[in-house]
Amino acid sequence: MFRGIYAPIPTPFNRDGEIEWPPLRDNLKWWGQSSLQGLVVAGTNGEAVLLDWEEKVKLFSFVREFAPTGKKVIAGTGCESAKATERLNKAAADCGADAVLVLNPSYFKGSMNDDLLKNYYFHIAENSSLPVILYNMPRNTALNMSSKLVCALSEHPNIVGIKDSSGNIVQIGEIIDNTAEDFSLFAGSANFLLPALVLGAVGGTLALANIMPEECAKIQKHFDEGDLNRAKEMQLSLLEINDAVTTRWGVAGLKAALDQIGLYGGPPRLPLLSLAAEEAEQLKEIMRRNRFL
Repeated sequence: MFRGIYAPIPTPFNRDGEIEWPPLRDNLKWWGQSSLQGLVVAGTNGEAVLLDWEEKVKLFSFVREFAPTGKKVIAGTGCESAKATERLNKAAADCGADAVLVLNPSYFKGSMNDDLLKNYYFHIAENSSLPVILYNMPRNTALNMSSKLVCALSEHPNIVGIKDSSGNIVQIGEIIDNTAEDFSLFAGSANFLLPALVLGAVGGTLALANIMPEECAKIQKHFDEGDLNRAKEMQLSLLEINDAVTTRWGVAGLKAALDQIGLYGGPPRLPLLSLAAEEAEQLKEIMRRNRFL
């Protein structure tokens, strides 16, 4: 069973848009010394849609090589076609990943009903040697995977969990209430980590965990120890910073925050843009105000 706090790591680029491998190795060393349970490679914060197939495979291999053996590596493999996803799943397995995170296809939105998605995910699960974790990200796909669909998908033995980034706490509760105990639900944002844990989530896959892994892990630690007050205090203290590196400034904000704490963030890949100087100063002030810098 997968549980705990995972960081969906950014992909470091230089100004020419090429991957910077030595800084990634340095970042991995820092994350590897933290309380994170593992890392997600080529997810939303990894700018997966801006990576080609060869880059994704090299990232899977590189992260598995330089992340500590005790940290799980989950590979983001969701593509628009089943064939492309299957091919990337096989590559992830060959690179030593522990599971695959599969975002639902979304381009043909008018056709993406529950029956189609159930058929798609069952096909993917049947043809994957790695456990499959569903990924619900309606903000980017403009499609929400309903609790009814997720519960039906959870019945497949090789579909072991979901990262739900919807922020819909009712939906999260419905999924937890109607799936088996060994089906892992991960909060997809630090904004609702504690509420999700209270309902029965087993952890979170959180952008904020890239820059504040210990603080994110402490929310779950306090909760597991029954200290709800300390968990609540920690949860509330992270809201402003989390909003800055997710909803407000997204990938560019997260990368700027990495730079500000001494890791390598670097620029996003075009068409995304780095924060303007004024925005970077605003981010720095938010981090100072919350006693992080």
